[in-house]
Amino acid sequence: MSGSGLEKDGTIAREGALSRVPETFAPVIEAARARITEMFDSARLHSAYLYGSIPRGAAIPGVSDLDLLLALRHEPTEADRSDARTIEATLDGSFTQINGVGILLSSSRVLLSSLERHDGGFFVACLCTPLLGSDLAGQLPRYHPTTLLARETNGDLSLALPRWRERATEAATDADRRTLSRLAARKVVRTGFTLIMPRWGGWTSDLSESAELFGRYYPERVEQMRVAAATGRAPSADPAVLSMLIDDLGPWLAAEYTAVHGEKAPRP
Repeated sequence: MSGSGLEKDGTIAREGALSRVPETFAPVIEAARARITEMFDSARLHSAYLYGSIPRGAAIPGVSDLDLLLALRHEPTEADRSDARTIEATLDGSFTQINGVGILLSSSRVLLSSLERHDGGFFVACLCTPLLGSDLAGQLPRYHPTTLLARETNGDLSLALPRWRERATEAATDADRRTLSRLAARKVVRTGFTLIMPRWGGWTSDLSESAELFGRYYPERVEQMRVAAATGRAPSADPAVLSMLIDDLGPWLAAEYTAVHGEKAPRP
């Protein structure tokens, strides 16, 4: 793999591996595997994956969260979501190494669909690390850092902004504002990176690196993007930070993204 996150053939390399999981997080991963197997039998679960900082080897004990994707054999039901929440609570309450657990649910059908080929499919093939079951990546293509990939992964920022503004208005506590700032900041940084991804010609999920690469092409906005990257790692309750993300950088970025790459194909 090159320093730009690509294989020798120019395709985006899978960024995580079980061999990269820091030793302190190994018990967490084993417990996750056991809990998923206990709650989701083979009739329900096609495969399970890790993603985020833990399989990339960049996790910080006591700070990083555990991120999981479950690909189901059917469309997720409320019973599936309830079982996933039980696993989240059990793992989060059992290990001080992690600061929260998030489980995404999808069907293997949706992840392999043509509509999700350059979004959910890319996510599985390049950003997820197999944990259980048969890896769906074998049924997906190799991906290049193209404008199509940019559009389908992050060409929906304009849809998120009104929801964030509503949540910001309703936020009653610092905890509410920190939760929202982390969500918005990470989305903004990833959108900023994929805006310039085809021009740079590579891939990274590192927030700080993403901000600096963005700054090569948009130096007038780099300081705001650096604040967004820092907020994505250490959430802020400062209303001014939220306002910068939602009312200034976010709208500018959404408009620039649409002008450069277009908008993401509508989902049902």
